[in-house]
Amino acid sequence: MSNRSQIILKRKKDHSLLRKHPWVFSGAIHSPTDHLEEGSVVDVVNSEGLFLGTGHFQIGSISVRVFEYDQLADLDQAYWNERFARIVELRRTLGFIDNNETTIFRLCHAEGDGMPGLVIDMYHGTAIIQCHSIGMWLIREQIVEALKINLGDQLLAVYDKSAETLPYKADIEPENGYLHGEDNAIKKGFEYGIEFAIDWETGQKTGFFIDQRENRALLGKFSKDKKVLNTFCYSGGFSMYALKAGATEVHSLDSSKKAIELVEQNLQLLDSSLHAKHKSIVADAVKYIRDLGDTFDVIVLDPPAFAKHVKARHKAIQAYKRLNRRAMEQLQPGGILFTFSCSQVVTKDLFNGAILAAAIEANREVKILHQLHQPADHPINIYHPESEYLKGLVVQVN
Repeated sequence: MSNRSQIILKRKKDHSLLRKHPWVFSGAIHSPTDHLEEGSVVDVVNSEGLFLGTGHFQIGSISVRVFEYDQLADLDQAYWNERFARIVELRRTLGFIDNNETTIFRLCHAEGDGMPGLVIDMYHGTAIIQCHSIGMWLIREQIVEALKINLGDQLLAVYDKSAETLPYKADIEPENGYLHGEDNAIKKGFEYGIEFAIDWETGQKTGFFIDQRENRALLGKFSKDKKVLNTFCYSGGFSMYALKAGATEVHSLDSSKKAIELVEQNLQLLDSSLHAKHKSIVADAVKYIRDLGDTFDVIVLDPPAFAKHVKARHKAIQAYKRLNRRAMEQLQPGGILFTFSCSQVVTKDLFNGAILAAAIEANREVKILHQLHQPADHPINIYHPESEYLKGLVVQVN
């Protein structure tokens, strides 16, 4: 039996864990937690003493993130090696291991892979670890060892980029840095043969928005002989696919000058014959698209999350409606709009409703051609619907 600390739930507060939802909220806990250290491993039991799961304790509304539902005696290195064997095998099945055409992919997707609080992205053999819980950060050395064992010579380096994502209440002072193989790190990667420079040290997230890979590839199919506007472009992923696919002209727009510098860096990795077809713009996208004129055949709207909590949801939906209405009003007749939301609290139905309202206000005929979501290397835990966060539509506007 385990000698770990126990967290006892209130009566009738065990239903979600019995359905394997991995979060335990503070309001469901009966036993005192003042003696527990942030990140400590705890066993969760119900009011009758029935074991429900093992997870990491943290201070906040989500008090425990459960990663194991079988009662275990020891969470040793062999345990983590086996967990990552399954995670790596899924990516092998999906075709990401030993694939020189696509060397950028997500290796571990937090709750989607049964590892709440842990994200690992791969860039041409370098693993970028980003911990969102102290518990996962405390076992980062075991994680690195498990990566070495399961990836072998496919793993060149490991970089920890958790300083920005760990809970601020924790009494630690994390620093970003290499945990393995700094001299072997290659700051680039490929998606379907398109090369991208990756800045994981100072760039957003882990350095790139990997979750849009399949949607970028789809955009390419709509871009040949078209004029394309990519708003909120960050490092220009959608733009590079459009240029490579034969767009006549591509404009990349972001409010960040640094983001546009990344766009220019990626542009230089494309054939020089494509450079003249591209224009970089530093501007506020919401204001910029008000008066475009109907000169664009394809517009991409991929804004940052407009709502990060439920209280901001209504304002976010209104913002999505206004932004999409303006884009619909500006598109050429028969034009294509790629529109997205990565706000977890804005559901697919709510987002689709915002696009419907935008179409009504724009007084345009709108047809849905594709319903988009995150790719298979960002798996959705069926017991944790919150792990499905990215939603999008491809619509034709007449």
